[in-house]
Amino acid sequence: MKIHEFTAAMERIAPKELALEFDNPGLLIEPDHTEINRVLVALDCTKTVAEEAAAWGADLVLTHHPLFFHPVKRLAYSDPATAAACVLVRNGIGLFAAHTNLDAAHGGVNDTLCTLFGIREAIPFDEGVGRVGTLKEPETLESFSKRVEMALHTSIAVSGAPDRMISRVAVMGGSGGSSVVHASAQGADVLLTGELKHSDALDAQTIGLSLIIAGHYETEVVALEPLMKRLQNDCLGVQYQLSRTDGSPFVRL
Repeated sequence: MKIHEFTAAMERIAPKELALEFDNPGLLIEPDHTEINRVLVALDCTKTVAEEAAAWGADLVLTHHPLFFHPVKRLAYSDPATAAACVLVRNGIGLFAAHTNLDAAHGGVNDTLCTLFGIREAIPFDEGVGRVGTLKEPETLESFSKRVEMALHTSIAVSGAPDRMISRVAVMGGSGGSSVVHASAQGADVLLTGELKHSDALDAQTIGLSLIIAGHYETEVVALEPLMKRLQNDCLGVQYQLSRTDGSPFVRL
């Protein structure tokens, strides 16, 4: 399919208008050809992921996180901010990112988390990006935390009494510091997110909001396979592959 057909399909799945003001989604690097046959999918386009894309013969890399948030004054292989872009450009490979627009989209990151943990009747909160809903049955914070840990294959940090009964859950994949006050205002008992600052955790403690911190990568990567399936139904003839080199920069011992 043509690159403009792919970008149109992504616009249907994660409309750019849903992105937050600071964000930079869309076609960030144009491939040197218009026909798209192979797309490598990853959370981040690191230099290693870009090299994997080149070795596989990808036409495009599709990521959640954009490469560029700030103006770039030079491209250098030695600069971590532009090394991946150098590899992509050298090999004629494009880059497309769907970030906060995919967080906010129907069936996106936060909807996927709700489905995974049985959070029902979820509604948007915090600028429409997060979700807050209700569990089918109340359970203890400890019980819910263990479900999160097992489902996301991660180790977690928890703030709150383990025996606290929870029923209303807010989710914000990735960084959730800005969501603490908003989650509490929506009546949430607990906020499930990837990471936040120490001061945000203290604020949550003060207002009685429990926290489950499960990792930035781990709370967002769950959306990639559902995204690929939707694209496979919409973009016939394109081969998609999850990156084998993409992963969290942290090792959990």
